[in-house]
Amino acid sequence: MTLEQFAGERRDRWHELEMLVAASGRRAERLGPDGVRRLGVLYRAAAADLALARRRFPGEAVVRELDALVGRARPLVYDQERRGRSVAHFVTTGYWRRVRERPALLLAAALLLLLPWVLTAIWATRDPGAAAGVVPSQYRSVTQPRNGTDLGLSTDQSAAFSSEIFTNNIRVTFFSFAAGIAVGLGTALLLVYQGVIFGGVTGLAIWSGNGRAFFELTLAHGILELSCVVVGSAAGLRLGWALVAPGRRRRGVALAAEAGPAVEMVVGTIPWLVLAGLIEGFVTPAGLGLGVVLAIGLGLGSLYWGLVLWRGGAAAEPVPAIAPALTAVPVPSP
Repeated sequence: MTLEQFAGERRDRWHELEMLVAASGRRAERLGPDGVRRLGVLYRAAAADLALARRRFPGEAVVRELDALVGRARPLVYDQERRGRSVAHFVTTGYWRRVRERPALLLAAALLLLLPWVLTAIWATRDPGAAAGVVPSQYRSVTQPRNGTDLGLSTDQSAAFSSEIFTNNIRVTFFSFAAGIAVGLGTALLLVYQGVIFGGVTGLAIWSGNGRAFFELTLAHGILELSCVVVGSAAGLRLGWALVAPGRRRRGVALAAEAGPAVEMVVGTIPWLVLAGLIEGFVTPAGLGLGVVLAIGLGLGSLYWGLVLWRGGAAAEPVPAIAPALTAVPVPSP
C-alpha cells in the first residue's frame, strides 16, 4: 500500500472526525447520542490508522496530522482524568510535544530572527553611523564607555526590574503569536524587525569596544529568552500556515484545528519567559563575569531544548479505558 492509497481511502472519515471535534466545542454531549456514537467510531478508526501510519510511513506529514487529530478527539471520547494530572502531563510532556511537532516552523522562526540579526550586526560594525539611525534611541547607550557590568541594583529594584522585563516579554510573545492570523506575515515581519534591532545593538556594542560588556549583560537570560520568542512565533506561524495551506479542509476548520495547539505552545512558554525575566532582573545586573553568565545561558538553553528533544519525543501514553457509552461501538474495517 502506498502513502497516496492509504490517505486517499481514509481521508474522508478523518475529515468527518475533524468536523465533529470542531462542532463539539470540547463538549461531546453537544453532538447528541448519534453524534457521540459516530465520534467513537471515527476516533477508534483514526487511532488504528495512526498506529498503521507510524509503522509504514514514519516521518511523513500524515503521521503528524493524524497524531494531532487523534489528540484533539481523545478527550471527547475517553473519560477525563483529574485536572491536576492533566496539568502535570501538559507541563512534563504535552507542551514539549507541541513545540516539537512542527520542526519546520520552528526552523523558519529561528532563521527569520537570527539571519537579520547576524547580517545587521556585521553591517553595524562596518557602518555604525547608519546603524545608529536604525536602532531606537534608548539602545544607543551601548556605545558609551562602561566601567564593569554590575548595575548596583538593590533587591527591590531588581524585583521591579525583573517584573517589568518578563511582563514585557510575555506581551511581545503574545503579540508575535497573534500576528500569525495575518497568514503568518505579521509574525514574520515582527521576527525580522526584532532581528534587525538586536543585530544593530550588537554591532554597535562591538564597534564601540563594549562587546564583552554587552554579552555579559545579555547571555545569562538571552538564550532562553530568544528560545521563547522563537517558540511563540512558531505558534503564530502555525496559525498562518493553516490559512495558507489548509489541505482538504476549509480554512476556518484548519484554523480552528491549529488554534488550540498553538495557544498551548504560547501558554507553556510563559513560565520560561518568567524565568528568563527573573534571571535578567537578579543575575544579569550582578556583574558575575563573562564565563559565569555564559555557563548560565548555555545551561538554560540546553535544558530547554533538551526537554524539547527528550519529552517532546516521549512515547504516547497508554490508551485509557474507553467511556462506557462508547465501549460497544464497532470499529469499521480499513
